[in-house]
Amino acid sequence: QVQLVESGGGLVQPGGSLRLSCAASGTIFNLVSMAWYRQAPGKERELVAGITRSGSTNYADSVKGRFTISRDNAKNTVYLEMNNLKPEETAVYYCNSRVGSNWSLMYGYWGQGTQVTVSS
Repeated sequence: QVQLVESGGGLVQPGGSLRLSCAASGTIFNLVSMAWYRQAPGKERELVAGITRSGSTNYADSVKGRFTISRDNAKNTVYLEMNNLKPEETAVYYCNSRVGSNWSLMYGYWGQGTQVTVSS
């Protein structure tokens, strides 16, 4: 059974940085795509960033240049480095594992989510 465990969320001031981690088990990690989605209260879940098994990346326009997704296949872990965070990015951030890279579709396996709060 696939398990995804996120960590690294918390409270950060506007303009600050956070690094999220997602450790995967029960899957052949280097054969799947990984992604980070987020969901703010009252809003739909949206893609933040995705990375294919070959390392190709895709970002939401709103985070380009500030966020970086990466993966360490030796550690079965995907990361999301977030810089210059904005209050409107307060949300629960979810790790996702999937076959393929149709990022607009909600499918695959999901972690339990980690809360990111951007506030002064």
